[in-house]
Formats: sequence, C-alpha cells, structure tokens
Amino acid sequence: MRLDDEQESTSFEDRTSGRGGMGFPMGGGGLRLGGGKMGCGTIVILLVAALIFGINPLQLIGGLDNGGVQQAPTGQIAPPAGDTGGSTIDPQMRSTILKVLGSTERRWTDMFAAQGQTYEKPVLVFYSDNDRSGCGAAMAAMGPFYCPADHRIYLDVSFFDELANRFGAKGDFAGAYVIAHEVGHHVQTITGIADKVRQAQSRASEAEGNALQVKMELQADCFAGVWAKNDRNLMEPGDLEEGLTAANAIGDDTLQRSAGRRPVPESFTHGTSEQRMQWLKRGYETGDPAQCDTFGRL
Repeated sequence: MRLDDEQESTSFEDRTSGRGGMGFPMGGGGLRLGGGKMGCGTIVILLVAALIFGINPLQLIGGLDNGGVQQAPTGQIAPPAGDTGGSTIDPQMRSTILKVLGSTERRWTDMFAAQGQTYEKPVLVFYSDNDRSGCGAAMAAMGPFYCPADHRIYLDVSFFDELANRFGAKGDFAGAYVIAHEVGHHVQTITGIADKVRQAQSRASEAEGNALQVKMELQADCFAGVWAKNDRNLMEPGDLEEGLTAANAIGDDTLQRSAGRRPVPESFTHGTSEQRMQWLKRGYETGDPAQCDTFGRL
C-alpha cells in the first residue's frame, strides 16, 4: 500500500496506557444485532473457542444482555480523546492504522457528498487486553469490532500479529481490509441499514437472524472493497490478494474446520470464505456502494 502521502486520522483514542477515555456514558437502551450474535469482529480466539464448545460467543463476554448491544443515550457519544500519553503501541504501526483510517474518512466523505449527505467519522479506540465499550466488554480475544452505541471501532493491535501468524494473512492491506470492514459497519449504522436489519432480526428465527447477520458482514466486506477502489493512489500490486487471503482465513466454514468441527451453515454469522472473498472483490471491482446490496429487500 502507498501510504506515504496519506494523512493520519485525528479521530482516535489511545487507551493503551490504561488511563484514557473510559468515562463516557454506557447507555441502557437495548439495540440488538445479529439475532443474539455479535455483529462484527469476533474472529479470533473467542470465536474459535465458541465453535469448539458450541457456545454463543457473547456468553463468554461480560456486560452484554443476551447478546444484545446497548444503545447509548442520544447526544451522549463522547468525542475522541486523542493521545492520552504513555502509549504502548509501536509508533509505525499506529501511524499505518491511522493513515488507513484517514483514507477511509476521505473516501467515504467524498461518496456521501456525491449523494448530498454528510459523513460522520467513527472513532478508533486503541486498547490493550481489556477495556469497556458502549456495547459492554472489549477484550483482545474478540478481535476488532465496531460498537454502534458509541460509533467506535475497538482495536487491540496484537490482533494483527494474530492475523499474520495464526491465520497466515500477512501484508499491510490484510490489516487495512479488517479496519475498512469495521468502518463498513459504521456506514451501515449511520445510513440506517443496521437498524433495518435489527428490526428484521427481531421477527426472525435464530437461523434466519444468523442469515441476516451474514448479509451484514458480507456488505461490510463489499464496502471495504469500495473504499480501496476509490482511493486510486493507495493500492499496489498484490494488495488485493492480501485482502482476499484475510477474507478467506476468517470465513465461518474455515474457522469451524480449523476448530475440528463440521461446518454448520445455520450457525454462520459472517459468511463462508468464498462469500467473503466474493463480496470484497465485488466492492473493489465496482467501487460503487450501490453494488453492495447483499440483502435485496428487507
């Protein structure tokens, strides 16, 4: 990836010192995503453990109600705290991540503006091991995730070592794809897509709710591809292949097989490896968010 000329995002909180940004309101509404499953990010140890033991991943996480995600009170989403000092993140890694986030901000701002709309940036939260989000607990084992209650992406940067070493998805674009996927969930939230899915899931069976969640995840994959296509100066030869390798590694069927289990499609919440690669590639080939309709009509 060509990131030298990219500007770092300023929409972040660095909590790795253990001192910053944990005092925002936690809310009490009850927004649910995924029919009892987390909507994004549970793709590392937690998910693998859940697949081995046949447990809903959210049962392993404190602070969540029946897999629900709490909605923060209107108007009480805290602004980013920025660098609180004492950061434990490798400076080069942090710069790369913030440049990727900055790129997503600029591209989505342009795409929203083309539709006469204003893009509201998410906040990326760096943390180490454990933290709190507007949706409950944040733990490194959960992998990166987006919390719709506080419009924040939570990231323990040790995830990228896990992505490269455990899942064999190496390269800067593999990590950038994951960040852009979480930004895709933010786009779903601020455009109302996530709320429509939640309403549909409230009327659905568990299997139907999981199927809707798969469509949410695949659309976020597609949105990640759209971002990459629209940043014409970003991509280098081999970058897309790095992203496709990551998408392949974190498909539900691949994760279940790696856990020694037979894939059970009714339990999928993120999509198969083939589906995830297909929708990432579709977004990249078209560069058009309108081509990311994984739902048809809800």
